[in-house]
Amino acid sequence: MRVAPGPTLETERLILRPPADVDLDGWAEMMADPVAARFIGGQQPRSVAWRFMAAMAGSWSLRGFGMFSVIEKSSGRWLGRIGPWKPEDWPGTEVGWGLHPAAWGQGYAVEAAEATIDWAFDHLGWTEVVHCIDPENAPSIKVAQRLGSTNGGRTQLPPPYEATVIDLWGQTVAQWRARSGR
Repeated sequence: MRVAPGPTLETERLILRPPADVDLDGWAEMMADPVAARFIGGQQPRSVAWRFMAAMAGSWSLRGFGMFSVIEKSSGRWLGRIGPWKPEDWPGTEVGWGLHPAAWGQGYAVEAAEATIDWAFDHLGWTEVVHCIDPENAPSIKVAQRLGSTNGGRTQLPPPYEATVIDLWGQTVAQWRARSGR
């Protein structure tokens, strides 16, 4: 297994590590699902999913952060990708998430996002985190709310996503630490 450079984090049920070559099957399956992919770049064939996974791995090399692959401890199954993300011209320092449909509704998004928000504040020195969420994406809005984030209003993503309607959810490090006691 070849893994992009970066740390491994653990939660009660999850292992969070940079993307690895063995993640492609799960990543491609998630991105081929029209419902799962709707709000995270749209449905993609395997070849395009590979390029996006490679871009995430490259972010770890070039910026020192990127989304983590989320691995279920009990099974070793790839569940999705969650974590810090800030492509060029992005509207803020984002902690985002995208999970395979088999992992929905089990609290994995909140569990992994909490760990990666802590990591972003503690190790990257970020002063705020944002979440770029389509206003029709009710499950992601619920995750943001459970994390204590609030809706700051509409924002625009850079090309090629500039036509996408996005609300910018988020909170400062002070808000995060006051809420979570961290």
